[in-house]
Amino acid sequence: MTVKEQQIEQELISKLVDLKYAYREDIRDLDALENNFRQKFNELNRVNLTDAEFERLMESIITPDVYTASQTLRETNSFNREDGTPLHYTLVNTRDWCKNTFEVVNQLRINTRNSHHIYDVILLINGVPVAQIELKTLQINPRRAMQQIVDYKNDPGNGYGKTLMCFLQLFIVSNQNDTWYFANNNNRHFSFDADERFLPLYQFADRTNKKITLLESFAEKFLAKCTLGEMISRYMVLVASEQKNLMMRPYQIYAVKTIVDCIHQNTGNGYIWHTTGSGKTLTSFKASTLLKDNPDIEKCLFVVDRKDLDRQTREEFNRFQENCVEENTNTETLVQRLLSDDIADKVIVTTIQKLGLALDGTNKRRYKERLESLSDKRVVFIFDECHRSQFGENHKAIKEFFPNAQLFGFTGTPIFEQNAAYQQREGDQASYKTTQDIFQQELHAYTITHAIEDRNVLRFHVDYYKPEGKSKPKPGEPLAKKAIVEAIIEKHDAATAARKFNAILATARINDAIEYYELFQAIQSERQKDDPDFTPLNVACVFSPPSEGNKDVQQLQEDLTQEREDNKQEPEKKKTALKAIIADYNARYGSNHSVGEFDDYYKDVQQRIKDQKYPNHDLPREKKIDIVIVVDMLLTGFDSQFLNTLYVDKNLKHHGLIQAFSRTNRVLNDTKPYGNILDFRQQQDAVNEAIALFSGESTGEKSREIWLVDPAPKVVEKLDGAVKKLGEFMQSQGLENAPQDVPNLKGDAARSQFINLFKDVQRLKTQLDQYTDLGEEQKQQIDTIIPKDQLQGFKGVYLETAQRLKAQQQNDGKDAVPEVQELDFEFVLFASDVIDYDYIMKLIAKYSQTTPDKQKMSRQQLIGLIASDAKFMDDRDDIEAYINTLEEGKGLSEEQIRTGFESFKAEKQGRELANIAQKYGLETKALNSFVETIINRMIFDDEKLTDLLAPLGLGWKDRTKKKLEIMEDLIPLLQKKAGGRDISGLNAYEQ
Repeated sequence: MTVKEQQIEQELISKLVDLKYAYREDIRDLDALENNFRQKFNELNRVNLTDAEFERLMESIITPDVYTASQTLRETNSFNREDGTPLHYTLVNTRDWCKNTFEVVNQLRINTRNSHHIYDVILLINGVPVAQIELKTLQINPRRAMQQIVDYKNDPGNGYGKTLMCFLQLFIVSNQNDTWYFANNNNRHFSFDADERFLPLYQFADRTNKKITLLESFAEKFLAKCTLGEMISRYMVLVASEQKNLMMRPYQIYAVKTIVDCIHQNTGNGYIWHTTGSGKTLTSFKASTLLKDNPDIEKCLFVVDRKDLDRQTREEFNRFQENCVEENTNTETLVQRLLSDDIADKVIVTTIQKLGLALDGTNKRRYKERLESLSDKRVVFIFDECHRSQFGENHKAIKEFFPNAQLFGFTGTPIFEQNAAYQQREGDQASYKTTQDIFQQELHAYTITHAIEDRNVLRFHVDYYKPEGKSKPKPGEPLAKKAIVEAIIEKHDAATAARKFNAILATARINDAIEYYELFQAIQSERQKDDPDFTPLNVACVFSPPSEGNKDVQQLQEDLTQEREDNKQEPEKKKTALKAIIADYNARYGSNHSVGEFDDYYKDVQQRIKDQKYPNHDLPREKKIDIVIVVDMLLTGFDSQFLNTLYVDKNLKHHGLIQAFSRTNRVLNDTKPYGNILDFRQQQDAVNEAIALFSGESTGEKSREIWLVDPAPKVVEKLDGAVKKLGEFMQSQGLENAPQDVPNLKGDAARSQFINLFKDVQRLKTQLDQYTDLGEEQKQQIDTIIPKDQLQGFKGVYLETAQRLKAQQQNDGKDAVPEVQELDFEFVLFASDVIDYDYIMKLIAKYSQTTPDKQKMSRQQLIGLIASDAKFMDDRDDIEAYINTLEEGKGLSEEQIRTGFESFKAEKQGRELANIAQKYGLETKALNSFVETIINRMIFDDEKLTDLLAPLGLGWKDRTKKKLEIMEDLIPLLQKKAGGRDISGLNAYEQ
């Protein structure tokens, strides 16, 4: 540890001592940690465990499963003492979290067989390690800091799964100026997956969303004893369905606290303005579960506006806590649950429509009369997306029937004076105008401006499409649909990163949606005739059918104003068109939907949009949706990380515009830099008005700068600057700015610099690739700045260099040079969605079938394409070697190429295995059987390795050494055969 790190550590410990933590400098090893825990356990539970009892206690609570440990930490547990009596015990007082003991230890060393990590600072509650603080001296990328902790946890013999360290809840990383924290989890939720979707990282903030990043300030606000105790006791959520720990974000915590305080003090109603995509469901779940424990509250109703949102919210609640909310199949069930005394019925998710029926005095089932005993009770109503559901008679009925009720609303887009022109669903003027009129006061705000700055949602790129020609359309004026379809077909691959993502086309009316659907079919069919290589877009279409008395459809249409009105005109014609659309969908996707079961069709469309993901992972290309045409549906409340583009051919404004745009801006990774909007109605003024209205405190140009990405010329300028920086660096090393010179860089520091500089180039190029408004001149300018061949060459050497440095990073750990330690590799930027395994096999087949004089792609170009794509990092040597065995013009089919490659790989791996067997004096057949058993089960069994070595007759010391040597050679081969899947138990030998 450097002098600077030691200084930061001592200053932090001094601060924690000021905050009344007990500094335990005597706890430096595992024995001291366990002895301290034993003393604190005895004091908390008023017992005096014998040595044997303590040993059994430790065996029962220590587990490598983080989720199980987190449950044990929070629950009342029991085990039998030596005399047979049960001991009911707790580890932490989660109800009165200030009444725990808080200690700080540093430089804790947990020596195990292979691990000798020293942990900088650990915070203990009742002797249990709950937070680990890792201190850094340089500006280290928080993702890299997190990766280091992931690496520590994956080290063989680490203390995280076999000691009291299994109870760690939080990791905190700071370089004194910049502080981040994240929740501990099991490996499946605590690793960088192939798509580089990272765990949530948090920065603490105050109630006004101002960041608190200085370590001293963070310690004062977040690590104060009562605050840390409360965070762990109340504001971490254990997600039952996924067996993972989830940390609530600061703005979510402030919202929950404010609601709970408002109810505790009975100070009226209020609303929470938290932008779309900020996790309102988690916030409301936590608020409702805390209210479940409040004896003054009779019922807590979470009220949503439509059947699909009801289902979605119920599923989310039950994801956080299994079976915490039951389905309300009808209004009768709702009334029965309202009258129930069962604690399971205290929190109810229902729709505003069912609630309205329950309070309808004219209903023949006498719901209202049966509920009379509840009318004077304290009932809490939490309304989701309250800008939609609250302007009407239902709100009035609730207030009249429940005079002691408190009402709370969540909205991403409140109704202000400027956007309050809201008509009652029945056509009467609304009796309330703004969100504040209804809910009295704003309790907490976290706007889209805050969320973009926090990188919780993405910014927007808005392209106001201008057709060629002299006559320009006026704002709001529709263009010819044929021209729009042709423009979408032309721009879609760019907008969606070559169909990696998908899109919504928002239309003004049902008839427009039908016409668009038919145009896509006709125009794409013509394109295919003219160009056999053209791959049509998979286009779906969804709009509600005429209700014809169907209650489900009527409920669905409550918030689909335009569709409800459209279905009054020529309903049979629309129904016939929808039948044909669903029939096409069934034929394409192998489903069996019908208009009569419309809800199932609608759910399937939503799921297929969410399942876009990446080629060959979940669905093949032909089973995905590229564009879904809608009228009102999917423009509010629908979330998918794989939706990145909205095509707009309808007039939008205010909250409707923000809601629709916000479908595109869910965060995924660096291949999705922003939400893409292609507007065919020239609605620039409407966009500017909406930004001004919903930006919160920021106004004017500043909020536009936050919300909208830089225009293309500015990003082109940045790309030019990044390429020049790379060139200047290469020149400073006495080299040309050329891919072939990168291997000549001297030293890891120089190679690390190249990684960082070229990563910036690739990130900017990825952003520009998705701009839909690049002119031919700009495209040529980009190609001049960095020609395609040069870019591809740099990608290849980036991947080679990155692989080498990543291996050093993992092997050398803190012994690696600082520049290598700090590197954050983003391989996802270098993985093309178009170029997958199938695509490569097709290219190799074409190469084999074509004579040299007609080759479109040479052998070296083909190898270069594979070398520049991150997906082939593990296989590229094999593919390259295979290509080099092929003769041009030999004429092999794609099937022959595939079979040939698999045979080539098997033979190559067979030779490698035979060489390993010979090297260690093993039988090739026995080693081959050992490897195949591992791959078939995807489990590494150390005992089988012992059996394999038995014929060598080694003593245990020599056998242990031989095992490590053999596994060093075997692991790369096993990983290759596993094809990216995890082999359970193998990490014990991975160094």
